Parts: sequence; structure tokens; C-alpha cells
Amino acid sequence: MNDKGELLNQLRIDRSAPAPASRAPWIVALLAVVVLVGAAVTWWLVGARPRFVVDTAVAVAPTAQGGASTAVLQATGYVTARRQATVSTQITGTLIEVLIEEGERVEAGQVLARLEDTAQQATLGQARAQVAQARAQGGQFSVQLAQARRDLQRQQDLVGRKLVSAQAVESARTQVETLGAQFAAQQRSVDLAQAQLHSAQVQLDYTTVRAPFAGVVIAKAAQVGEIISPLSAGGGFTRTGIGTIVDMDSLEIEVDVNESYINRVKAGAPAQAVLDAYQDWTVPAHVIAIIPTADRGKATVKVRIGLREKDPRILPDMGARVSFLEEAPVQTEGSPPKGVLVPASAIVQRDGRSVVFVVEGERVQARAVVPGQNRGELRLVEGIPAGARIVRDPPPEMNDGARVESASAKN
Repeated sequence: MNDKGELLNQLRIDRSAPAPASRAPWIVALLAVVVLVGAAVTWWLVGARPRFVVDTAVAVAPTAQGGASTAVLQATGYVTARRQATVSTQITGTLIEVLIEEGERVEAGQVLARLEDTAQQATLGQARAQVAQARAQGGQFSVQLAQARRDLQRQQDLVGRKLVSAQAVESARTQVETLGAQFAAQQRSVDLAQAQLHSAQVQLDYTTVRAPFAGVVIAKAAQVGEIISPLSAGGGFTRTGIGTIVDMDSLEIEVDVNESYINRVKAGAPAQAVLDAYQDWTVPAHVIAIIPTADRGKATVKVRIGLREKDPRILPDMGARVSFLEEAPVQTEGSPPKGVLVPASAIVQRDGRSVVFVVEGERVQARAVVPGQNRGELRLVEGIPAGARIVRDPPPEMNDGARVESASAKN
């Protein structure tokens, strides 16, 4: 029995003994440390690493030798339209019809909108009635004048036979002259009525708004029921325009060239344009003119660039980079140079290698390149494709993966 009691005592749970320590606080503390370390690393990768504000350039493929052209200068600018008009009316009126939408192409003379024309129609009808009345009165005077001339002829025949007095002949002649003057005055009244009719027709034509030239509607500024006026009437209830039309055939590029390099630009010289929206597309261009004034604040001169190709992808206010070219000497032997042309200032040394920083989204990638010959302020390099966006004058602390922001976007 004693053995059984001892066995039962061993199987009993001693509830008075202290419970073992829990590991839960250690696990929570470890998780907290992991979260803090992760947050610190994320902050260092995202916030601590500096964001560089940079100016970029586009790598341009050199043209083949043998009467070819080489880039001597690059400049940035925007696509502009030489022919752009906000179409309005010449009179104040209420819109009853608007026939345009954004993106629609219109032809010269096409009807864009119509104004309420009840008053103009009434004025035109009144002017037509006045013309008819003036012509009827003119016809009456014409008949009376013809009768007076016949009477004068008879009086002259009778005075020769001594049947009437000379005074009667003079009275008949006076009547003819009087009616002739009245008929001439009535003809002038007819002319005046016709001029008033023309004026009323012009006022009626003003209620129909037509396109001044062929182009594309880029903005619709008014709706049916609104009041349109060529002059601002104030109050916010009067529109001054119906829409804006751009002649897409008149698109060109305006760039700002540093005045220190303006001597490299000549009117008529060839050029190449690359749109920011289409980095792999090079558009042939040429210099139209150098605007003869400088911006003292930016120390730049505006240059107009004409596009040799028209394309629906080119839109007003698009950003563009233009490479100014010069004719290379004609060579009968040799092959086109390999590589692309980049600004010489874009090539820097990192770990004993020549590299350029290519912009990929919001970061840069360091690409090793093999520098070649110099061409003006540009240099021929191998290792990157044509159309790549590269950083001009990268700072010494910039490395692979650095975050960047375009200076033009920041401005």
C-alpha cells in the first residue's frame, strides 16, 4: 500500500510550484528590433540618399562620312505653332450652335458656330424693303421725266409755228430739269439703301463663325446658350472665344542657345531634333532664323528650328532637344564612325573607368564607355545606344542607382 501511495503522490501536480518564464516578451522584442532595422534601411535607401537635380542630354548617332554632318552644339526648347488662333465673333450674341470638338480637324472657311440672328434677320429684311421702295420711287421719277421731255419737244415744235409763247417752252424745259434732278437724287437714295442692305448682310454673316485657316481644334471654350463677345464684358458670364485652332503644318521648335555658343549657329544650317516623348526618334530639321535679341536674365538667344518632316505625333508645347550640325569634309574612303555623340562634360571617371550616367526613370545607371574623338563640345563614345538620356556634368558624389530629377521638370 505504501508503494501505491508513493506512486500516486508522484503523479499529482504540484500547483504551488512557480510557473516557468514565458518567451512571448522576447519574441515581441525581437520582432520590434527587426521592424526598426527594416525601417532604418528603407529610410536610408529612400530618404537618406540624396536626390540630384540634373540637366540631361540625348546621345545622338553620328551620320555617315562623305558629305555628312556632325553635331557641334545641343540646346533644349519646345514645339511651338506659328499659326494659332483663338476664334471669336465680331459681334456680341448668344450661341445657338457649336460645331467643334477638341481634336477635330477643320478646313478654312468651315462653320464652327452660329449666333442667335433674329435681330440681324429683321434688319436685313428692313434694308431689302428700303431698297425696293427707293427703286420704285426712282421708277416713278423716270416716267415723269420721260413725259416732261416729250412735252418739251412738243412745245418747241409749236413755238416754231408761233402757236405757243417762248415762256411756255421755258416752263417745259424747267420741268424737265427739275424732274431730272429729282431722278438723280432718287438714284443716290437707291445706292444708300443698297449700302444699308450690304451692311445688314454683313451683320448677319457675323453670326456665323468660320475657321480662318485649316488646322486642329485644341480647345473648346464655349457652349450653346453662352454669350460671346469680342471684348471682355466682365462678370464672368461672357466668353471671348469659341475655340483655339492650331495649324499643325506651322509647327516648329524654339530653343534657347547660350549666348557664348551662338556663333556656332547659322541660319539654314542642318539640325536634328529629338522629342522628349519619343527618345528613339530623330527628326531632320534646319535652322530657320536666329531671333536678334538676347535674354539678359538667362544669357540665351532664341533660335527657330524648322522640321523637315510633318508627323501627327509632334504636338505643340512638347519638349525637344536639338543638335546643331555642321557639314563634315567629303571623304571617299572610310566607314561611318561607331558609337554616339555625347557632351564631353557627361564623361567622368569612376573606379578608373570612363562612365556616363544614363537616366532610367527616377534613377541613373553608370555605363562604362570608350571615349573617341572630340567634335566641338561633343565627344564620340561607344557603350550606349543612340537616344539614351545622359546626365550633363554629373557631380562627384553621384554613383550607380542615384535618384535624379530633371532640372527642366523642377522649374
